[in-house]
This record gives sequence, structure tokens and C-alpha cells, in this order.
Amino acid sequence: MAISNTAQTKPALKSKKVKAVATQDSPVYEEISVVSVRDRYNNYPSEGLTLEKLSRIFKEADAGNISRQAELFSEIEEKDSHLGSILQIRKAQVARLGWEILPASDSQQDIQIAQSTKVMFDYIENFEDALMDMLDAIGKGFSVVEILWGVSDPRRKGQVYIDNLKWVDQKRFTFFSKDGILPLPNLITDDEPVYGEMLPANKFVIHRYRSRSGILPRAGLLRPCAYMYLFKSYGIKDWVVFNELFSVPMRIGKYKSGAGKGEIEALKQAVFNLSVDSAAVISDNTLIELLESKINGNSSAFNDFISFCDKSMTKAILGHTAAVESMQGKLGSEQEAQNVRQDLLESDATALAKTIKTYIITPWVKFNFGPNIGIPKFRFNFEDKDDLVKTANTYKTLVDMGFTGISTNHIYEKFGIPKPLDGEKTLGTKTPNPALEAQPPISDVVKEVKQ
Repeated sequence: MAISNTAQTKPALKSKKVKAVATQDSPVYEEISVVSVRDRYNNYPSEGLTLEKLSRIFKEADAGNISRQAELFSEIEEKDSHLGSILQIRKAQVARLGWEILPASDSQQDIQIAQSTKVMFDYIENFEDALMDMLDAIGKGFSVVEILWGVSDPRRKGQVYIDNLKWVDQKRFTFFSKDGILPLPNLITDDEPVYGEMLPANKFVIHRYRSRSGILPRAGLLRPCAYMYLFKSYGIKDWVVFNELFSVPMRIGKYKSGAGKGEIEALKQAVFNLSVDSAAVISDNTLIELLESKINGNSSAFNDFISFCDKSMTKAILGHTAAVESMQGKLGSEQEAQNVRQDLLESDATALAKTIKTYIITPWVKFNFGPNIGIPKFRFNFEDKDDLVKTANTYKTLVDMGFTGISTNHIYEKFGIPKPLDGEKTLGTKTPNPALEAQPPISDVVKEVKQ
């Protein structure tokens, strides 16, 4: 089938502004989210973080200015190893799923378009990385990826394709406007540093995650985790102070009456440096004693508090606390700790598939095949293996009972099996014919004829 496209060559780069406009026939080729000088610097809002400072950051985000909140979320994900780990698990569980392209219908045209769409995705070198970038919305409420469009050789009919998918930092966007909070982010530019500029159509992928109803700046899971991060940092600081008090023996220096000021000062320095140098030179008229702490300090309270913070963050991200409570050697515990709750996995996969269809597949099909064309579906294979076995057994029982209402299209979609093309070999066994099985063996028939 002929693939038509109005653009035959890639236009020259003009401006890095958002003013560029895409049409239904031609995309915006130039890169818009070019890094500026101010994007290279960070305010590091996690330094000296207090409840009052955290409250101010969240209030700014609620008003639409999400810059400091985005920076804070990136920092705590980096600083807290437990939080970063469970977020990685949540995102990786979706990104590593198998996926397929389903045609809009059974027509030959829609099947060919679906096959071309699959080839298009295969040529995106960083598509797997882009999936992780889009899933960054789980923690931060939204994630934006810029589509870098390209045009193939004119001898291949100048087909529009995707050169790369580039992640854009959330701190470069704003939801602030004169009329209230915007439903979708605007890109902050040199021309519009306050209100930002609207993103052009068919140029950016905006993946949204809603852990709750309301505006996007409050939708990410890192919002409640930020409180646990703050409380946990307080607990760790107190734990460090506790260990300094009760895990290091008290050092006491004794000097005889009449000792000179110089001897006393030398003894003082020896006592202070003893824990570091493990050696000291003092007069024979002085004495250093090490007293073991007699106070039975109980550090379990600090450990329990930090564990509580970890469990709270784990429950928010993974939907369970097995990642904290798992015991080595316990049957199934290690595996359970690495899994996202199935309903959350299905929700993440379904939402991401919808985003990919809306922002990537739809404009690509229109650019290459024209308007009023059926759009293929993007589908992740997230069904649990045990559930598929149970479903297959249920369907087999129904068919054996004579039920004929199960659609073959439903079977293909349910089990993630691609439909065979015309002429392709297929697996399967021949259905037995009860009428033939009821007939007597051919040897008996021959005997009857001879008689």
C-alpha cells in the first residue's frame, strides 16, 4: 500500500521557540526543549529541609509553580536508597512487559498499518529508556517526552519516522496562569519565564499519573513520600547522636594537683584525639581512663521508626510492604518483595498504552497515511500467568460442553497471540470427528464384503 506524506525533505532548523506549529500533514522537526543556561543549575531544596520549608514548596506547587517541588522529588529519589529502589521496581515492572500492536480492524489496510507501526517502534533506539522516562510520572504526577521527528530517504517515499524520544525535566514546566491552575503544563522559555508557552500539538508526549483526583502537581506518589523522607532523616540524625553517646566509651584524663597549664592542655588534646589516633603521649604524672557506658541505651526505637517510614513509602509505591518485611529463606517472600500489586501493574500498563496511542501512534499514522484512518492499539501483555492458565482451562471446559459464543478475536487479544497472516503456518491439532470415530474399523468392513 502506498504511504503518502507531504514533506519530502527535512526542513532547516529555524527557531527553538515553542511558536512552531504542527499541522495534520507535517510535524515540527526542530527540537524545542533545548537546554538553557539556567536549566543547568539546581536550588537543592532538600538541604536543610524542615516541615515549614516543605510546606512552602508544596504551596508553591499548588499555585502552579512546580520548579522547587520537581527538584525536591528528584533529590529525595536520589538520596533515599530505599525510595529510589521501590520506585525503580514500580517502573521496571511495566517497562519490561512485552507489548504488541493491534490493528484497528480486520481489514487488510488496518493490518498493514499496524505492521508498519510495529516497524516504526522497532527503529526507535531509545524506546525502552523512553518508557522509563514516561513512567517517571508515577512519582511526580506527570512526565513529558519530546518527539524528535525525522524523514526517511525520499526513495522510501519520504516516510515520517521518530528519530528519538527525549525526556524533559519537570522543573522546566509550569501550571501557573492568570486564570488558575492549567490542566496541562506549559514550557518555561526565555520569552515566557512565568506563564510558559503552550506545547505544540503532535510534538510532546505527556504521560499523567493520578494517585488522587485534583490538579497534576498534587497527583504524584512522591508527594506523601516526601513527608516520610523528612521524618526518616530526623530519625537517622537522632540515631547518629545516640550512637555517638552510647557506642563510644567515655575518655577521662586525670592529672595530679600542681600540674602545669601546659601539661593539662597536652592531656586534654590527648583525650580528644584518642578515639581518632588510638595513641597518645602524656606525662607519667597524668592518667587516661576509658569508661564503658553503663546506660542500657535502647536503639530499637530509632530502628523501628525508620522501618515505619520505609514501610509507609513502600505501601504507597508498591501497594504492599513485602519489600521491607521479607525474610531471607522464607518461601515466596523474596519474590513477593519484588512485585508490584497486580491491579497497580495493570493500571500503569493500561494508562501508559493509552498515552502511547494518543501522543505517538495517532500523529504518526496521520502524517504517513492521512486523516480518517483507523488507529492501531498499543497493548502491554500484563496478564498474570496463573490467571491465563485458569482462563484457558475455563474456556476449554466451555468449548467441551458445546458453548460456541467465544470470539476468536477475544482469544487473540486475551492471550496476547498475534493473528496469523494469510498463508502462515499455524499450530494446532485436528478436531476429531465423532461420526468417524463411531464407524467400525476398515478390517471389519473388508471381512463383511468378502462374506
